[in-house]
Amino acid sequence: MVTMLDLFNQSYNPQDNLLPEGGIVNYFGPILSLAESDYYYNKFLNDVQWQNDRAIIFGKEIITKRKVAWYGNEPFEYTYSNTTKKALIWTDDLLVLKGIIEEKSGETFNSFLLNLYHNGSEGMAWHSDAEKDLKKNGAIASVSFGAERKFAFKHKSTKETVSLQLDHGSLLIMAGTTQTNWLHRLPPTKKIHKPRINLTFRTILK
Repeated sequence: MVTMLDLFNQSYNPQDNLLPEGGIVNYFGPILSLAESDYYYNKFLNDVQWQNDRAIIFGKEIITKRKVAWYGNEPFEYTYSNTTKKALIWTDDLLVLKGIIEEKSGETFNSFLLNLYHNGSEGMAWHSDAEKDLKKNGAIASVSFGAERKFAFKHKSTKETVSLQLDHGSLLIMAGTTQTNWLHRLPPTKKIHKPRINLTFRTILK
């Protein structure tokens, strides 16, 4: 039996695990003031070295409308979708935000991937972040700016789904065995017409 848990329009406690089993997901809601969130949104939108993402699927190169940028403590190489990226070095603004995220989450991170979705037509298909370069069962912190979008999880075995809205300036933590047992996605929608910027803080193994 496939069940669906819709967590829209609910109040959240960062200590609550939103997954019923097989992983840990904590949603903090907005962790920055509106002014701070607007600042980061505009700063990243205009100053980040955005590039269209590339993936090789069945031997064919796919170039996405969604744009990405990869940053880290040092020029880490990170491989996903059969393509390899080399990290850019943190900017001052990113270091400040990194410190805020680490204080809130109690975790430490050495890299992160930025995603730019220009409007609701751009999303992300079901996947898990379990690449060999990542620390196994390491926490991933997801910070969102701009358009508020639905985010969904699906259990790999039971097909149970959990969905919530990620707000402007909000923080979501995925930890434990979440990537082993659950898929997640950003579903496309025709209702959203402005950009969303997402930062996923990670730990790359050297």
